[in-house]
Amino acid sequence: MSDALSLSPDDDAPSGVPHPREHVLDLPPSSLETDIDGDITDDLKEAYWSVYDGAAASASVGQILGRLPRIVRQIGRLAWSTDRWVTVRLVVMQLGSAAMLAFGLMATVGVVQHVVGEGPTPDRIRAAAPQLVVVVTVLSVRAMLEYGVSVAQARLTPKIRTALEREFLELTAHVRLEVVDNADWHDEAYRARDRGLFYARQIVGQIITLASSLLGLVGTAGVITVLHPLLIALLPLSVVPVGAAAISAARARFHSFKRWNALQRRVNVFSWLLLDRDSAAELRSDTAQRALLAEHYRLSERIADEDTRLGLSSARLSLVGRAAGGIGTGITYLALCAMLLNEWLPLAAGAGAVLAIQNSRSSMTEAVQVAHLVYEHAMWVDDLLRFQDKCRKLLPRRGGVIAPAVVKEIQLRDVSYTYPGSDTPALDGVSMTLRTGTTVAFVGVNGSGKSTASRLIAGLHDPSKGSISWDGVDLIDMDSESVQSRVATVLQDPVHFPFPALANITVSRGTLTEADPTRALAAARASGAEPVIAALPGTWRAVLSKRFRDGQELSAGQWAKVAVGRGLYKQAPVLLLDEPTASMDPKAEHAVYQAVLRGEHHADRITVLISHRLASVVGCHMIYVFDQGRIIESGTHRELMRLGGEYASMFALQAAGYLSTAPEVPDDVDAGGGT
Repeated sequence: MSDALSLSPDDDAPSGVPHPREHVLDLPPSSLETDIDGDITDDLKEAYWSVYDGAAASASVGQILGRLPRIVRQIGRLAWSTDRWVTVRLVVMQLGSAAMLAFGLMATVGVVQHVVGEGPTPDRIRAAAPQLVVVVTVLSVRAMLEYGVSVAQARLTPKIRTALEREFLELTAHVRLEVVDNADWHDEAYRARDRGLFYARQIVGQIITLASSLLGLVGTAGVITVLHPLLIALLPLSVVPVGAAAISAARARFHSFKRWNALQRRVNVFSWLLLDRDSAAELRSDTAQRALLAEHYRLSERIADEDTRLGLSSARLSLVGRAAGGIGTGITYLALCAMLLNEWLPLAAGAGAVLAIQNSRSSMTEAVQVAHLVYEHAMWVDDLLRFQDKCRKLLPRRGGVIAPAVVKEIQLRDVSYTYPGSDTPALDGVSMTLRTGTTVAFVGVNGSGKSTASRLIAGLHDPSKGSISWDGVDLIDMDSESVQSRVATVLQDPVHFPFPALANITVSRGTLTEADPTRALAAARASGAEPVIAALPGTWRAVLSKRFRDGQELSAGQWAKVAVGRGLYKQAPVLLLDEPTASMDPKAEHAVYQAVLRGEHHADRITVLISHRLASVVGCHMIYVFDQGRIIESGTHRELMRLGGEYASMFALQAAGYLSTAPEVPDDVDAGGGT
C-alpha cells in the first residue's frame, strides 16, 4: 500500500495520460503555524469595514480640533433635515444647560464666600441662604433642561438613523445591475451599512456630550476669570496634564482596537465553522472539532493578552496623567496660597477657584475622550453620506417612455456588451428579433453570452454598442423600472425568500401581503409547486426558512418549482427562463416546459429559454447558438440538425449519453450491491 501511495515526479504516468511535469508540487510544509511578533494586522488583509478604525489614534490634536467644526455642521444639517423643531429645541436646551452650569458654579462660589467670610457663623449662614436658594433653583432648572435634552435626543437620533437607513436601502436596491456586480461597490455598501448607519445613531449623543463638556469648560473658565483674571493663567497647570493623559489613553485604546479587531476576525471564522449548519455534517464525519477548537483557543488567548496589555497600558497612562495633573494642581494651589497671602485674592474667592478648577479638569477629560470618538465615528458617517451621493449617480433611468403592457416585438441590432473591468466583450454584434407568442432558446457553452443577452433584453444592462427596441422604441428612451416590471425572470439558483409560501409566489408582483388567489393557485399548479406547498404544515402560510420557528426546509428541486411559479404569477409579457429546471427531476421538468411552452398566456408572451439540456429546446420556435459572445447558428431544431453544425454536434453528444448501453454488472456483485 505504501508503494502505491508514494509519489515521484519521475514516475511514469498511466498509459494515455500526459504527465504535466511543470505542475508537480513539492512536498508540503510540516506545519502551517506562523509566529506573529509585530502588529497582527501586518499579515491580514484589511477588512472592508475597518478602513477608518484607529484613525483618531494617528491624527494630531490640531487635525481633530480643525475637523470638529465641520463634523458638527455636517451632523447639524443631518438633524435639521430630519426634524427641525426637535433640533432647535435640542440646541436651545443644551445652551441653557451650559448656562445653568456656569450660573450654578457662580452661585456655589457665592455660598462658599459667605460661609468662609468674616462675622459670626449664624450671620454667615443667613447671608449664604439666598445664594443657596439660587444654587438649588439653578440645579433644578439644569436638571429639567438636561431631561429635555435627553428627550429631544431620544426623539432625534432614531429619526436620523431611520431616514439614513431608508435612503440607503432605497438607493442600493435600485442602482444599476452592473454596479452591484462590482466587488468594490459591495465593500463600500456593507461598510456604509455596518459602520455608517451604526455610528450615525451614536454620534448625535456624542456631539451633545462634547458640546456639554466644552461649554462647561468655557463656563468654568469664565467663573475663574470673574474671580481674578490672573487665575485663568493657572488653569492650564492642572487641566493640560489631565488632557494629555486622556489623549494618550484614547489613542492607546484605538491602536489596541485595531489589533484586537484583526484577532477577533480570525476567531469569528472558527466560531462560524463550529456553529454553521452547512459545515456541521462534515465537521463531525471528519472529527475536525478538536483542530478547530484548538485554533480558536489559541487565538482567544491572544485576544485576552491584548485586553490585558491595554488594561495595563491604561493604568500606567492614568497614573502618569494623575501624577502630572497632581503636580500641576499642587503648583496651582501654591500659587493660590501666594495670592491669598499677598491679599491679591480673598479667601472665599480662593475656595471658589478650587471648585472651578476641579470642574475644569473633569470637563477637559470628558471633552478629549469624546472628541476622539466623534472624530473617528464622523469618518464613518461621512463615508455613508459619500456612498449615498455616489449611488444617486448610479441609478437607472427614471422617467421617459413607460414600457408597453403587451410587447409584440423585441429587436436587437448589432448589440455588444462588455462588463465593467473586462477587456473581452460578453456579447459581440448580436442581432435577433423576438415576437409575441413565440418561444426562443439560447444555447451554448458556459460563458458564451446567453445569460448576458437575456439581461440586456430585460433592460438590466444597456448595450455598449447597438440598440435594443421594444415595439420600435429604444430601451434607452424607456423608464428602466417599467421595463423590468414587464419581465419575469426565473434563474437556476433562485432566491430562497424566508417568507411564507404564498409570499414567495406573490413577491414577483411587488407584494408580500396581498394575493390574487386564483392566479396564485394557477401558477403553483403550472410550475409543479402545488404538491410541494400542499404538503407543508400550514400550506400557503408555511414560512420557508429554518431560521424561523416552525419554518420549513425545501430541496433545490422544490425551490425551483416555487421560483417558476413566482415567474408565472407575474404574468409578464416577457418570460426569461435561465436553466430553471436544472435541479428538477425529469417528470417535473417535463411538466414545467409543457406549462411554459403551451400553457395559459403563452400566445401573449415572448418566452426566452436558456438551457444546457437540448432535449428541452426541441419544441422552440427559434434556437440561437452562442459562442464567445456571438450567434454562430440559428434556426429551428430540424433546421439546425440538418445543418450539422455546433448545435447538431452538442445534441448528438447528449443523445448518445442517454442511448448508450449501461455497463454490465460483474458476476460477483449481487443485486443488492453486496459481494
